Amino acid sequence: MQTLLIAVGALVGYLIAYHTYGRWLSQKIFKLDPHAVVPSVEVNDGRDYVPTSREVVFGHHFTSIAGTGPIVGPAIAVLWGWLPALLWVFFGSIFIGAVHDLGSLVVSLRSRGHTIGEVAARMINPRARVLFLAILFMALMVVIGIFGLVIAVIFAKYPISVFPVWAELPMAVMIGLWVYKRNGRLLVPCLIVLVLMYLMTYIGAYHLPIDLTQWGVPENGIAAQAAGHSPYFNAIVIWTLVLLAYCFVASVLPVWTLLQPRDFINSHALILALALLFVGLMVAPFTAEGLAFVAPAVNTNPPKGTPAIIPFLFITIACGSISGFHCLVASGTTSKQLRCETDATVVGYGSMLLEGGLAIIVILACTAGLGLGVYDYDGDAHRYVPALTQAGDPLTGELAWARYYGGDTWSGMTLPKKIGGFIEGGANIMMTVGVPVTMGIGIMAVLVASFAATTLDTATRLQRYVVTELATAVHLKPLTNRYAATTVAVVSGGMIAMIAGPAGPGSGGLILWPIFGATNQLLAGLSFLVICFYLLRHNRPVWFLLLPMVLMIILPNWVMAQQVFGVGGWLAKGRYLLVGMGLATTSLQIWMVIEGALLYRRIKGVEPEPLPPFVREPTSMPC
Repeated sequence: MQTLLIAVGALVGYLIAYHTYGRWLSQKIFKLDPHAVVPSVEVNDGRDYVPTSREVVFGHHFTSIAGTGPIVGPAIAVLWGWLPALLWVFFGSIFIGAVHDLGSLVVSLRSRGHTIGEVAARMINPRARVLFLAILFMALMVVIGIFGLVIAVIFAKYPISVFPVWAELPMAVMIGLWVYKRNGRLLVPCLIVLVLMYLMTYIGAYHLPIDLTQWGVPENGIAAQAAGHSPYFNAIVIWTLVLLAYCFVASVLPVWTLLQPRDFINSHALILALALLFVGLMVAPFTAEGLAFVAPAVNTNPPKGTPAIIPFLFITIACGSISGFHCLVASGTTSKQLRCETDATVVGYGSMLLEGGLAIIVILACTAGLGLGVYDYDGDAHRYVPALTQAGDPLTGELAWARYYGGDTWSGMTLPKKIGGFIEGGANIMMTVGVPVTMGIGIMAVLVASFAATTLDTATRLQRYVVTELATAVHLKPLTNRYAATTVAVVSGGMIAMIAGPAGPGSGGLILWPIFGATNQLLAGLSFLVICFYLLRHNRPVWFLLLPMVLMIILPNWVMAQQVFGVGGWLAKGRYLLVGMGLATTSLQIWMVIEGALLYRRIKGVEPEPLPPFVREPTSMPC
């Protein structure tokens, strides 16, 4: 019953927040105007700038910001107990994350769709632009390297997810051609494809799991060496290379070809999955098995080596509460597609609240749903079967929780465990409404892989924009070509992925995983700084931004300092790649904050320089 009250309470709370705080920000602070000329109308190049309906942009934006961030972060953070994680997700998403996302989107909308780094040049100074773009480049390089690994791990651990994830792509392209070449309606074909996606998930789950290890490909580099193969001949490397090739193609295609229709499909898939999980949470407390927490509300005895809850909780839970990566999506792709300025409320503020809801579902799945049982894959029968105790009984309750969270050390929380806890816990919740466990695991695995893929190719497109803007700033004209810029984006991320990490070549993303959280939140602090300067220059109040901005500057630097210089930190362990990237990112951020502090008193009410005139005269288009 406790889980039901939490789920319903969060839903009601988010609805109230959207219609009160969200509306106040949109109407009183940012003063969104339905008659304003937006970048998609002003530029409209048919490739990156494309006027698009609110529903489609919402689907793109939400799937891009979601990814695995609101899954992996909360799935780790429950080691400190479900209550601290729940409180930070709920209040953080309302008062910090959604404000950040809406503000980033608005300042980009009013700067011809430029990225937040480019906007920094006008709001602060040109030096801030180069500093911010350099930080964005390093952050996106890490994102591409890590998310490619995440999908490769899902494909390796859950082979039933491979076929439906790839089968979605040609269907999305056909929908894109139907809508934008033949002016067809989008909703009906997307719903048809959504039904087909569940059919493909069924086929992948019961008839067509694609497991490279069954074809003689070792799971990782260490296994490859043990079998006498090259360490680069392993499933993770193969999937990563395939994914990077896909990202190159997807990021240079017009947004309407693949990005928009696929994200629209994925957003409906997630909403349907969340609906199943929500109904399951309502039904489960009244079933024979029940649905009770098997994890402590506050864990006073976490595994050995677990860092202190303050400040690490606020960095570990990234996208579920606040994420700097969202400013890149909002200003990099979303602002180039909105056809009406007032749509920013539902897309910017509303998407973040929905992501907070997803993070809350993750917390409940990992701390309550997981207690209903855990599973092992029977490759011969193409089924997931309950894991058993030594006595032959199904592994349930606290024993099931311990399979994923009962390790002796913090380092025992491997990537498969982080993802697997949510997938199997979510499948258990779906099982209470009649979804078979194998199908439930298939739905959850496809969901996670699809969203990670969305984030991966969106990050590649964003990195292309960043490379182009950096090249323009430092006068490297060859890199302003979209193919050259995309090549830099893919190759740099691929180099990170191909570093020999804990599992050999292909797992290099795991080396940089510890830096992702702090770097991500540092971006949020810088984005808040740009939003704050925008409001100051336009004589708008900033009091509601100050605490979130200060928190997102202090907390990530606190964490970074402990990770680099603390006892047993990266410096002591000789992890010099992390030390170098961490110090470089922190130094650039501190430099940019100093630039802002020096200008703070001189810019209030001083409007930024106007954008240069665009070659085409736009027409005001009211909503």
